[in-house]
Amino acid sequence: MTEGLIDPHDSLERQNEKLLKITATLMRRVEQDTDASGLAYAQFERAVLLEEEIRSRTRDLERTLDLLNLSNAKLAEANRETEAARANLANAIETVQEGFALFNAEDVLVMCNSRFGMHMPDICADLRPGLRFESYVQLISSSTALSLPAGTSAASWAARRLARHQDRSVMFNVRMTGNRWVQVSEHRTPDGGTVILQTDVTDIMRLQHQERERILDDQARLIRATLEHLNQGVCIFDQQARLVGWNRLMGNLLSIPIGRFRIGSRFESIFEQLRDTFTFAQAEIADQVANWARPRTGLTVGSASAQTTTDQSARAPLSFDIQQGTTRVLTVFMQDMPDGGFVISFTDVTAERQTARAMSEARDTLEQRVLERTLELEDALQAAERANASKSRFVAAASHDLLQPLSAAKLFVAALDSELPDELPKDTLHKAANALDSVETLVSALLDISRLDSGRAEVHKSSVDLDDLLGQLQDEMRPTADAKGLSLRLRPSRARVLSDVTYLRRILQNLISNALRYTDQGGVLIGIRPRRATVRVEVWDTGPGIPDEDRGRIFAEFQRLNATASAADGMGLGLAIVERACALLGHPLTLRSELGRGTVFAIELPRDVSRPQIGKVPPLKAAAPRPVPTQLPQLIALLIVSDTDLRQALSLTMEQWGIDVLTCASEGEARILLTEIELTPDVLLIDLQLGANQSGARVIEGLRRDLGPLPACLISSSPTPDTAALAQRLNAQLFAKPIPTEQLRSFLNALRSPKL
Repeated sequence: MTEGLIDPHDSLERQNEKLLKITATLMRRVEQDTDASGLAYAQFERAVLLEEEIRSRTRDLERTLDLLNLSNAKLAEANRETEAARANLANAIETVQEGFALFNAEDVLVMCNSRFGMHMPDICADLRPGLRFESYVQLISSSTALSLPAGTSAASWAARRLARHQDRSVMFNVRMTGNRWVQVSEHRTPDGGTVILQTDVTDIMRLQHQERERILDDQARLIRATLEHLNQGVCIFDQQARLVGWNRLMGNLLSIPIGRFRIGSRFESIFEQLRDTFTFAQAEIADQVANWARPRTGLTVGSASAQTTTDQSARAPLSFDIQQGTTRVLTVFMQDMPDGGFVISFTDVTAERQTARAMSEARDTLEQRVLERTLELEDALQAAERANASKSRFVAAASHDLLQPLSAAKLFVAALDSELPDELPKDTLHKAANALDSVETLVSALLDISRLDSGRAEVHKSSVDLDDLLGQLQDEMRPTADAKGLSLRLRPSRARVLSDVTYLRRILQNLISNALRYTDQGGVLIGIRPRRATVRVEVWDTGPGIPDEDRGRIFAEFQRLNATASAADGMGLGLAIVERACALLGHPLTLRSELGRGTVFAIELPRDVSRPQIGKVPPLKAAAPRPVPTQLPQLIALLIVSDTDLRQALSLTMEQWGIDVLTCASEGEARILLTEIELTPDVLLIDLQLGANQSGARVIEGLRRDLGPLPACLISSSPTPDTAALAQRLNAQLFAKPIPTEQLRSFLNALRSPKL
């Protein structure tokens, strides 16, 4: 009932006071109330209840007061402990020998000891709690006790100091007036405050300075000893070109008494003595040296700006020679130093210059001797080349000249064979024919060797069908294999290669012939192994094999491992031709052999990836002729050959075939003969080399121009691809000496006389 009468926010004393007042009022009303309805008794009960509540509230108040008194006692104890701790802290920082200050997280000075700022009496009184850090720095920078570096203002120093305040830990030395030094250490506290310690390090700095001077003295003595032990004369100048150091050897080299050198001597005075004593290798170098050593302005030793200026105006090193009479030569080297000074070194190079001069003279003499020897070698080389060319020309000419009587001899033997009825003379005649075949083979080989060695061999590469080429060679070589009871097998392939067909045919022909010649039993296998970009052609035989020590010499001329072989079995030129032709064509040649089991020769040929349809490989020799009648249809043949024996042999052979032959030694003789008999021949047989710079090709062209498009044969002692191309252009049949009679008969048999 009393909740609405008492404000709960009032204190207990106030609430009790109100309750007592309410109780007194109610009691008074009970005593005065005379209502017979019993209201007085109700008021009494209410008063009793109020009194009980007052007692309860009074007890609560008493307990609260007890708690408050206990809290006040503890607070007072804590205040006493705090004051004691503060006093202890103050006593502690006061006992610190360094200046101590504590700034809070807001950079406000909280406390400091009496030694904080003691090195700056003019501002020491202003360093009190409540001072902000920026104000502290401004006071320090404006203090008269602070010795600022040269060129540094108080504002710039303060700005750098505030910038370093951002770091968590800072330590630096500050120079004070009176040559004193204070080390400032600044560290962050965990709550973001700052602790500053100021330590007097004057004694330490003085000791360091003394130690530095002692070290510098030691270094100076060491440098002096080093300079004295150098084998060069050295002098050192400062940035004002004043002498600050030198060694004894410099005076000896410059022929200047050592007593003339003293600290502070100007470079100009020493340089003048140098110019009087020595001669400069280059006249203009003296002025260049004087300008180089001129003192530079705007340099202040020890300052940052001076260092920057020195770096920007650094001088390039200078080197030159000076000479004293004819006996001494010195090399001078001038080098700039970081502080603006420079050092000069003098090196005695007299011995080196004399050695270089002697070497130069010796080199000139040697070069002259080498030149003379080179000229001699060139003359010898030219003589050797002329001799080799002469040899090649001689071999070619001799072979050409041999082919003329050889061709005539073979034709005479062939003509004589049909006229001898007795078998005995025919057998002898066949032996003579075989001997002539051997001579023909030898002469052809010599021509090939001469052509390959001369360096004038021409290569005409084209697409070659290996099956056609090797098939023709197999047909040609089979009689030889059958005669020896050997097998000659070919493993065909559809490969096409890029090569010169004439040289490639000769290479393979010699390899197969050589394999058959040295194989007595078994046989010869020709295999083709296609690869990615090449085709490998291998010739296998079952011969005796080649010893390792003989594999190098088998490719030399006239080398045969079987010394008992006759000349009919070859003269040892086949492999020499093979090696030279493979080198000319760029076809790698390899050899594998095993004694008692056989030999394998292989050549690597480039594959023809384009596969052009060029046609069959033209055979060098005609296939076996069809059976022909002994007497050919009546023909008139004009034969122009300069060699008398060959001309007579060809005439005799063709006359036996029933051909009328008009024989002449030159074009002029032929034209006179044709004019006299007033006949036009049916066919022309003309030698390509008629002598006296006459060409059979031009003769054919001239006769056809006058007589019409007559069929023609061109006879050559050494047919080449150019010769074949010439014959093809003339639409003429090409025959090589010695002329194969069967081929000639086949050609003439195909002609029809206009008279029939």
